[in-house]
Amino acid sequence: MTYKLIAIAALLGGATAANAGGIDRTGQSITALFEKGRYAEFSLGSVSPDTSGIGSGPPVRPFSPGAASGNMTDSFFTFGAAYKADLNDQLSYAIIYDQPYGADVSYPTGTGYFAQGSSAEFKSNALTGLLRYKFQNNFSVHGGLRIQTIEASATIPFITAVPGPGIVVPFAPYNVKGDRDTGVGYVLGVAYEKPEIALRVSLTYSSKIKYDVDTVENSALGAGIASTVRVETPQSVNLEFQTGVAKDTLVFGGVRWTDWTAFNIAPPGYATLTRGAKLLSYDDDVFTYTLGVGRRLSDTWSVAATVGYEKSNGGFASNLGPTDGNKSLALAAVYTRDKMKVTTGIRYINIGDAQTALGGIKASDFRDNNAVAIGVKVGYNF
Repeated sequence: MTYKLIAIAALLGGATAANAGGIDRTGQSITALFEKGRYAEFSLGSVSPDTSGIGSGPPVRPFSPGAASGNMTDSFFTFGAAYKADLNDQLSYAIIYDQPYGADVSYPTGTGYFAQGSSAEFKSNALTGLLRYKFQNNFSVHGGLRIQTIEASATIPFITAVPGPGIVVPFAPYNVKGDRDTGVGYVLGVAYEKPEIALRVSLTYSSKIKYDVDTVENSALGAGIASTVRVETPQSVNLEFQTGVAKDTLVFGGVRWTDWTAFNIAPPGYATLTRGAKLLSYDDDVFTYTLGVGRRLSDTWSVAATVGYEKSNGGFASNLGPTDGNKSLALAAVYTRDKMKVTTGIRYINIGDAQTALGGIKASDFRDNNAVAIGVKVGYNF
């Protein structure tokens, strides 16, 4: 089993990353840090979700029983890049760019569905700098800093009036815009490697990152109401492994835990209009499991297949994120020539069924939804 195959396998899981847990999109893998010598990579991905539901609930406004929502998730693109180099035989570093969290929600109009015309967008960009120190006993430690930006906006027409006197525009639709803000977190981890059997196990902790987002809300409460909203992107733990099981054959996978119960976006005007509800929050943490097998066919070609799983937790999901768990299957091929590796892949995601609510009353059923992701990653060893 050669180190070359280890490097190939490290690419297979990330070529078509698109996670449904919370608003997780990349899984924040640090596999570039374990590449041999000096190395650079970039990746591009395209994800096309199809997420739609049917209204339920009582035959009174704002409920819309029997109305179809239409596809409420827009397609999106992702970009990532990394650079890794050795300082000496024991110390190396990596700089990794990714877009770890995101959401693109847009309910079509003219459907009669209660959330028609609603939209939401969440963007993030992260730059992670890591150092790795290798001990003589195959163990290593790694750690560093992550600088991350977020920005968000939403328009929700069915959130309109608030009880009580003094409402100037009683049916003004709710919208909110949060300016871009920057936060800093840290990353810590440990790894064990045994190159002669292509074994590597790594455990990486990423801290939560805090933001104070300058926010402007427009609603029945008034126009241009400014506030500062505290947002925290969640802490997480990644356990990633790979090992040779036969000549030119590798098994790899991982488990990712994300502390989504600690994440929420709660503008004060929205809370007033909805009697204390949050614009976006989650009731359960998420465990994401992946397992795959890679096979080197020749000096130039390798193939792999992976399966993924996230448990459905039940309960009501957000109207801005009506999913609950997922199952996925990914296929990838790697072409290697001299010092360059090109990985291409496709991933099919079966999105878990979910129900949404208005005021604690069931408002919709989302079933039989899916997404297709395609991606390409180019890596080069100097």
